[in-house]
Amino acid sequence: MVSELARDAILARTGLPVPGPDLDIAVPLPSERLQNLVELARTVCGQPVTAINIITQDLQYQVATAGMEPYLCSREDSMCAVGFLSGTPTVLEDASLDPRYNTNPFVDGRRGEIRFYASIPLVAEDGFVLGTLCAGARETGQLSDRQLKGLEILAAEVVDALQLEHRARQLADALAEAHRSNALLAEFAGRISHDLRNPLTSVLGFVELARDEAGELDDPAIAGYLDTVASSGQRMLSMVKDVLSYATIGGDVRPAEVSLADLVRDVVQDLAASIEAYGASVECDDLAFTADAVQMRVLLQNLVHNAITYSRPGIPPVIRVTGGRSEDGATLRVVDNGKGISEADRKRVLDPLVRLYREDDPPGTGLGLATAARIATANGGRLEIGPVPGAGTMVTVHLGGNS
Repeated sequence: MVSELARDAILARTGLPVPGPDLDIAVPLPSERLQNLVELARTVCGQPVTAINIITQDLQYQVATAGMEPYLCSREDSMCAVGFLSGTPTVLEDASLDPRYNTNPFVDGRRGEIRFYASIPLVAEDGFVLGTLCAGARETGQLSDRQLKGLEILAAEVVDALQLEHRARQLADALAEAHRSNALLAEFAGRISHDLRNPLTSVLGFVELARDEAGELDDPAIAGYLDTVASSGQRMLSMVKDVLSYATIGGDVRPAEVSLADLVRDVVQDLAASIEAYGASVECDDLAFTADAVQMRVLLQNLVHNAITYSRPGIPPVIRVTGGRSEDGATLRVVDNGKGISEADRKRVLDPLVRLYREDDPPGTGLGLATAARIATANGGRLEIGPVPGAGTMVTVHLGGNS
């Protein structure tokens, strides 16, 4: 048993309402599940009134009732508060004959004239008693052993329902906080990106001017320094753009029916220079599916760009994009004949800023695959990396049942 002084704090931790300083309390409307349980209790025991009572340090209030309007009373006046901490059921054929109850205002006529009374404690897993599931009537009555067992089962279901509702509220609060944090992250990343890109662009502009003048001076050392500065600046600018893209993914998903062939056609146009430089070819099937069109285009562009740039030396990249239906929704695959990714690295490379640093690998930020994986998750799916017989990589994007 816990100290009664700590009772309200424990009830608050379980998500149940507790009274304010002036003993007022806001009791939410009963959930459908709690209302169904209290109605079922009335049917099981065959009595006109049933209620789910929560007992605080000073009050009793009802989270669901059947056959009566819910009410609030002091713990001193509560019938259920008399013996609920024992953890055992109380069944009275006539409460007016029991010395523990015959002077209670709900029995002696001041607030009611209850005769039949049954009370089943609501005992949580840790042994804390939340309150009771009770039944009552103005007439005397009895419960069979089977009815009492039924009420005990329902009392356990009430406790489970209260705990599930509390966890659901916690998850909803956590989800709301995650959305708020993501929005702040996107806003922060946007500001930082803007603040970094502007000076970087200015630096690169001045570097380009300096390179032109260094060429006139015919000073190879200065030209080499400027080339290094320009290369580093471009890598930094690329990282800033990639970080912004990664931070803003998933914040505002707008599902719509999209065409895989149309998306890939746009990606090929955007990557035309790289495709020509590497001698790559991109083939694609068509599939109509539901997802955020803008985000899916970013996903496919990242995957196709990786397939092009991580090709094997001397072997033109061949990329095949396919789509199909699955039991869960839609499945997209991007298959290439490039270097491939070892089994040990396939999960690791989906983390932000992870790169493999293999021989002849192009420079990058380590955010392309991480962004693609985040887009898949934001659209209700997941991304997996697998091998291709011979050589290459197969990236599979599973999208959810609404696809």
